[in-house]
Amino acid sequence: MDMTLSERADALEKQLSDELDRSAIPVRAPLYTSGDRDPRLPLEVKSDSPEFAGRKFNMGHDPRLPKMPDKPTLFDFFEYRMGPATHLLQSATHALRADCDDKIIMACLVHDIAVSMFIRGDHGYWGAQLLEPYVDEEISWAIRAHQTLRFFPDEQYGYKYPALYVKFFGEDYQVEPYIQRNYEKIRNHKWYETARLITVNDIYSFDPNMSVSMDPFRDIVARNFRQPEEGLGWDDSPSSHMWRTINWPTRFL
Repeated sequence: MDMTLSERADALEKQLSDELDRSAIPVRAPLYTSGDRDPRLPLEVKSDSPEFAGRKFNMGHDPRLPKMPDKPTLFDFFEYRMGPATHLLQSATHALRADCDDKIIMACLVHDIAVSMFIRGDHGYWGAQLLEPYVDEEISWAIRAHQTLRFFPDEQYGYKYPALYVKFFGEDYQVEPYIQRNYEKIRNHKWYETARLITVNDIYSFDPNMSVSMDPFRDIVARNFRQPEEGLGWDDSPSSHMWRTINWPTRFL
């Protein structure tokens, strides 16, 4: 007898739970739970708790997640650790259709990479730090700067303050002083246009009729992303630890 969708979901959940019972115990870092729980509370998992007697803690792959290749590439992180990439692909497609140069298209493709697979707050900074060892300095600088420029219109480029931000943050929202200070520095920078064009090609609502694919960007990534031979996370770059954390988010230490 065929199972219903709900029954299949329950069966899958039980299967994953059983696999977890047989495997090492995964642990979430306080940052992942802060807000849902007070971060000042004791850690959720205590290594000396009787319930964990005789069991080991996870120090690698979490079986609840799809396993990454041994030498993961940027595309592997898009496939296995990122939420739907529609926003990034639509932004990059807009830049491609506007005949932007490779650097801008590449920046648009990864400008919100931190939001999609790591952390939302100060996502421009986190994204730039993730990518700095592997892309041209202009690209990582522009990704960091776009976080600030989103809040400031520029008539010369046809960029208006997003209506979606009024909806999300309210009409009375004012940027924090650090953002205002950054804007004063960014607007006279030699790479201002690169960062501004990220915001111009950014998408603040999805177009359900726009067909997107990673295929048009594979050559652009090959030309503009320095893929380490060892794989992202294993090449000892200044941001390798961040890629490993995304790969193994429930590692005990």
